[in-house]
Amino acid sequence: MMRKYQRQRHRVLQIVTKLLTPFVLLFALYVQFHGDYGPGGGFQAGVIFAAAFIIHGLIFGVDKTRLVLSPGVIRVLMAFGVLLYALTGVAGMLLGGNFLDYNVLAPSALSGQHWGIFAVELGVGITVTSVMISLFYSFASSRR
Repeated sequence: MMRKYQRQRHRVLQIVTKLLTPFVLLFALYVQFHGDYGPGGGFQAGVIFAAAFIIHGLIFGVDKTRLVLSPGVIRVLMAFGVLLYALTGVAGMLLGGNFLDYNVLAPSALSGQHWGIFAVELGVGITVTSVMISLFYSFASSRR
């Protein structure tokens, strides 16, 4: 017979997690919005953003993290991120350019490049965040 261990409460880890989570999320936003000017972007920011929720799940339990960010919301965000990426490409085509041709998205080519890259990276960031959290939920859930 397999013995089930009782979940221990680690107050120090819980307090440190509550203190550090906002800073991790803020750093993820910095990486997201700094991505078109330097290293970083949607993928890196998405992983950092998801890491904050994964740490929350490891310290407080997956069930409490599901209350913060439900699997239904995660599924909607996955679809929204991919849709944002695809619609950015289609918008370029509708405005007379090629798929993901950002030059036609604004009056000047430089401004179009900026907004196009921003929209694509935001879509990637949202998708990566939601997929990483969904994978965590899948692997961390116990069979019931």
